[in-house]
Amino acid sequence: MPKSPILRVAIPSPLHRNFDYLPPPGCDATQLMPGVRLRVPFGRTKTIGVLLEMDSQSTVEGTRLKAVLEVLDEQPALPPDIMQLARWASGYYHHPLGEVLSATLPALLRLGHALQIRGTRCWLLTETGKAVETSNLTRAPRQAALLRLLQANPDGMIAEQFAEHPGDWQGAMRALIEKGWVESKESPCLTVPDRKPNESPPSLNAAQNEAVTAVCGSLRRYQAFLLDGVTGSGKTEVYLRIIEQVLAQGLQALVLVPEIGLTPQLVTRFQRRFNVPLAVLHSGLSDRERLTAWLMARDGQAPIVIGTRSAVFTPLARPGVFIIDEEHDLSLKQQEGFRYSARDVAVMRAHQAQIPIVLGSATPSLESLHNITTGRYHLLTLPERAGSALHPAIEVLDVRHQPMQDSLSQPLLSLIKRHLAGNNQVLLFLNRRGYAPTLLCHDCGWVAECRRCDARLTLHHGSRLLQCHHCGTQRPIDKHCPKCSSADLRSLGHGTERIEQALQRHFPNTPVLRIDRDSTRRKGALQALLDNVHTGESQILIGTQMLAKGHHFPDVTLVGILDADQGLFGADFRASERMAQLIIQVAGRAGRADKPGQVIIQTHHPDHPLLHLLITQGYHSFAAAALEERRETHLPPFSNLVLLRAEAGNRELPQQFLSEARAAAEIQMMAGIELLGPVPAPMEKRAGRYRAHLLLQATRRSDLHRLLDAWIPCLEKLPLARKVRWALDVDPMEMF
Repeated sequence: MPKSPILRVAIPSPLHRNFDYLPPPGCDATQLMPGVRLRVPFGRTKTIGVLLEMDSQSTVEGTRLKAVLEVLDEQPALPPDIMQLARWASGYYHHPLGEVLSATLPALLRLGHALQIRGTRCWLLTETGKAVETSNLTRAPRQAALLRLLQANPDGMIAEQFAEHPGDWQGAMRALIEKGWVESKESPCLTVPDRKPNESPPSLNAAQNEAVTAVCGSLRRYQAFLLDGVTGSGKTEVYLRIIEQVLAQGLQALVLVPEIGLTPQLVTRFQRRFNVPLAVLHSGLSDRERLTAWLMARDGQAPIVIGTRSAVFTPLARPGVFIIDEEHDLSLKQQEGFRYSARDVAVMRAHQAQIPIVLGSATPSLESLHNITTGRYHLLTLPERAGSALHPAIEVLDVRHQPMQDSLSQPLLSLIKRHLAGNNQVLLFLNRRGYAPTLLCHDCGWVAECRRCDARLTLHHGSRLLQCHHCGTQRPIDKHCPKCSSADLRSLGHGTERIEQALQRHFPNTPVLRIDRDSTRRKGALQALLDNVHTGESQILIGTQMLAKGHHFPDVTLVGILDADQGLFGADFRASERMAQLIIQVAGRAGRADKPGQVIIQTHHPDHPLLHLLITQGYHSFAAAALEERRETHLPPFSNLVLLRAEAGNRELPQQFLSEARAAAEIQMMAGIELLGPVPAPMEKRAGRYRAHLLLQATRRSDLHRLLDAWIPCLEKLPLARKVRWALDVDPMEMF
C-alpha cells in the first residue's frame, strides 16, 4: 500500500514553525496544490490553515499525525506569487508564516467561507410596507423603529447600518419580512460607473508628461520611481495617465493610500475617468464587500484596485503597476501583530512581479530620498503646482505675549474674517481631537487619568465622556473631584471639539465643519462631510491630520496651524521629520486653484531651527539637513533597527524577559551590531499592561537578519517567554 503523503500546513499561531498533517480520508492528495485552505484540528480547537507543500516524510511520528478535516478549495485561494511574497515577508519581518498568510486573506476566508462572489445583502420596504403607519405599531417598537429607518432610506440599508440599533434588530427584521412589509436582496458590491460625457482630462505640463513617459516606458519590468511633487502639482493626474496605459495593455493597477479618509475622494476621481469596475478595500467596508472586491481583483474582473495598507497583499491576475500615494505616511506601517510596511512590501512585490512601482509624496520620507542617492529609486519631480495655482505664502505667527481666545490669536481671527469676506473657505488644523486633553480640579490639583495607561483622559464634551485615546477606556465626566469632592473641575487645553465651539461663537453666521475620527465614525459620514466642503455649505473647516492628506479643496485660501509646537520637541528621532511633513502637507491645502493661498503657523518658538529652515528654504533643504544629522548619529537610513517589545500585567516581567533576551543575543553577537536596553517603553503602562523595549542596531541589514535567525529560536525557549507577550518590530517607525 503506497505511503500517504504528508501535508505541510501553515497555521495562524505565534509559533515560528509549520505543522504536518495527513490528507483527509478519501482525498486524492495528488490533486492538492499549495495555497488551498484546509480545516484542521489544532490542539483542542479547529482552525483554517494554508497548504504549503507536500512531503514524503515528517519529523513527527506517524501515529501522532492528525488528518486534515476538510479541504475547502478546489483551486488555491492564494496564487503562487502571493505565497512567494508571504514567505519573503515572513522571513524579512521574522513573523510566523501562518499568521502572515492569514493576514493576506479577507476575514471571511479566514473563517472558512467559500471562494464565492456575492453581493451585499440589503433590506428595503415593499409597496405594502411603504404604506404602513409606524405610529400604529405601539406593541412592536423595534419593528416601528426599523420601518422608520427604511422609510428614511428608500434605496435600502445594509447590516452595518443597523448595527447601532438597540436590541435584536435581526428578529424584528424577520417579523417585518414575514408580514410582507420588507424584502431583502443582494446588491452588487462593485458597479461599473457611468463615464461623464463632457469630462476630458486636463493637459499635462512638461514635468507631468515626463513622469508618465518614464513610468510607462518601464511597463513589464521592475523599476522603483519616487514621484516627488509639491502639494497641488497634479500627482493624481499622473497616476491616472499611467493607469490609462496600463489598462490599455490589459493589465491591472494597484493603488495604495495610507488612510480611509483619502479613499472616497480618490475613488470618485477614478470613477469619473475610467469606465471599469473598481475594487475598493479598506476597514470601513463589510466583510462581504471586502471578500467580493478581493475575489474580483484576484480573478481579474476589477482592473483597478484601490485600498489601504492590507490591500498590498491583494492577488491580481495581471499586475501592471503599483502606486503608493503619500509614501511617507506612518499609517502604511502596521503597528500591531504582523508589523509590516506596506510600502516596503509593495516594492518587493513589484520586484518579484517585474513591474514598475511609483511612490508619490510632496514630503518624501528620508529613507526614500536616501534610496535616490544610492540609485535604488529613480527620481521624478513635479516642482510646480498644476494649472495656474501658486505656492501659498507661509508665515510664522509669534503668539508669545499675545492674548489668546481658545488657541485663536487676534491676528488669526482677523485673517479668518477677511478671507471669509472674500467668499473663501478657511481650514484650521489641530492634531488633537476631543474637547480638552485634561480635566483638572482647581482646588487640589487632581487630574483625570486613565487607570489602565500612563496617560490622561481626554474630555469629550458632545458625548459627556472622558476617554483614553490609547486604550479606548471611557467613563462619564466627574461632577465632583474624587479626591477632595470640589465641584470646581476645569478643562485645560484645546481639542478640535472645543475649537469648533469657539469658532461658532466668533462667527455665528458662518457654518463650521469638524472633521476628525469622532465626527466620521459612522459609515459614509466622511464622504458626506467632504461633499459638504465641496458644495461650499461650510466655510470654516477644523480638523486633525485627516484633513491634511491629499484632499483638494479649491476654495480654501487660508490655512491656520493652531499649535505647531506639539511636534517640535518629540523624544522620537523621527519627530522633526514627521512635524515637517505635517506642516507642509497641511499648508498644501491652501490656494490649490486659481485663488492665492495663505498659511499661518501659530507658535511660541518662532526661532526654532526646524521652522526657520522649513519656511525659508523648503522641505528638501530640511530633509538634506536631517539626513546629514542622521548620518552623523548613525541613525536610519544609515543603520538598521529591530525593536524587541515585551509586555505583561506585572511591571518587572517585561524587563526581566528582555534581560534574558539580551544575554541570549550576546552569545550570538557579531561585529557591527549594538544592543540598547532593556528600558521601559516611553509609555510604560498601556491598556493595563507594562511594556519594555530592547533595541538592536546594525550597520548591515544582513548581519542583523543572521542574528535574528539564530536568536528567535532561543527567545521561544526562554523561561519567561510564556509569561510575557513579546514581538519583534523590524524597521520600527515609532518607539512608542
